[in-house]
Amino acid sequence: MPLPGPVRENGWKPLTPEQRAALIADQAESPLAERLLGMSEKFLNTPYVISPLGEGQGVDPDPPFRLDAVDCLTFVEETLALGLARGEPEVPTLLERIRYANTPAYEDRNHLMEAQWLPNNIKKGLLVDVTRRYAKDDAVAVTKTLTPYTWQSKSSMALQLPRERQPVGTFTLNMIPLEKVLTHARNVASGTILVVLREDLPLKATRVTHLGFVVQKKKRTYLRHASKGGYNRVVDEDLETFLARNARYDKWKVTGVSLFEARRPPPSFASQPTPAAGSAAVGTP
Repeated sequence: MPLPGPVRENGWKPLTPEQRAALIADQAESPLAERLLGMSEKFLNTPYVISPLGEGQGVDPDPPFRLDAVDCLTFVEETLALGLARGEPEVPTLLERIRYANTPAYEDRNHLMEAQWLPNNIKKGLLVDVTRRYAKDDAVAVTKTLTPYTWQSKSSMALQLPRERQPVGTFTLNMIPLEKVLTHARNVASGTILVVLREDLPLKATRVTHLGFVVQKKKRTYLRHASKGGYNRVVDEDLETFLARNARYDKWKVTGVSLFEARRPPPSFASQPTPAAGSAAVGTP
């Protein structure tokens, strides 16, 4: 897929391989939030391309890693892998552990946020739900239910998952209702992952349609995200502007956001052998 026309090059492009390796290794033990802010900043102006990463073969032959194109999810995934790594050699393994339940195969990828990506990465110790930490009593519990009926829709079938790999069940998330988000936004720590939820439609396999990083600067709260809209690139967008735009969506209404804090896994996490093929399991409700 051709890349959109350039705006300005991102912070990765000018770096030599040696400079990139040095950047990743530099201050690797700094607070993780600082690491995530630094790595994500390098992606500013990176073109938005839908599903730019794959397995390099099979159903999705896109490359498993690249720095010249992202969508909202791969931007967060690659930033996490780069920020967690103590050196460049750890990045591919960390990215694999973030993107897949177990094995680096298309059918074992964390395709669905509520059913796979979030619970699997929480279970691995990479994420913690902090929605209620910030929103207190304003946070509400919401669910996403997947049934065999869900998997009959055009959008669900487009994932091309075999029936035995199609998650079913009810998955719960904490959510700050859209109208309450700005009340708590200034208290949210920079580097926190913000996940956008929409209303639950039975034929949609997910309620999550977007995510990015919270960035606090100049007494304002921003969302650093890969935007498909008018920007078509990674930007720092004022959160109030972002939320106002999302509130105008009528066809599939945005209902609120969830917040997640990234955590460092044990040092052995980036060097563990990949489980044998066939040992994969979908996310637990």
